[in-house]
Amino acid sequence: MTDTSPPYLFAARQSVEQVELGNDFAPRFDAAGLLPAVVTNIEDNSILMLGYMNTEALELTLRTGHAHFWSRSREALWHKGEHSGFTQTVERILVDDDQDAIILVVRLDGPGSCHVGFRSCFYREIDLAALPASAPARLTRTEHECAFDAESVYDGLPNPTSL
Repeated sequence: MTDTSPPYLFAARQSVEQVELGNDFAPRFDAAGLLPAVVTNIEDNSILMLGYMNTEALELTLRTGHAHFWSRSREALWHKGEHSGFTQTVERILVDDDQDAIILVVRLDGPGSCHVGFRSCFYREIDLAALPASAPARLTRTEHECAFDAESVYDGLPNPTSL
């Protein structure tokens, strides 16, 4: 069992200078206690997903070297790959200037990261060349085939997408 009891691996935020220019990791979580984490692939720098971390998820990520998140839809701690087996091994963590967002650079331990079956959760883009004047913007695929069969990998689990 990993010890995640306080004190965490985070410094208290004491000054703007400490946060912006200091060497202490002093993350700022939002009002819901979450920190956004963009996840990129170390192999090709592609963006794989956006997740949110609470203190426990960030602490577990730092201590285990595997990405953990807080699932807003399930309201539960989530080890990426716990159901699919497609874990993310953290190679680097980049911290933004005011320490309220991070980038995880990961090595994929499987064919993809998206619960829909694509390699990346960012498998579409807005078609900027065909923006309509008064209708919703259209999306086009950047990935045309799934990397794995999401229905079989996540068989029996509720879809985390909510309307």
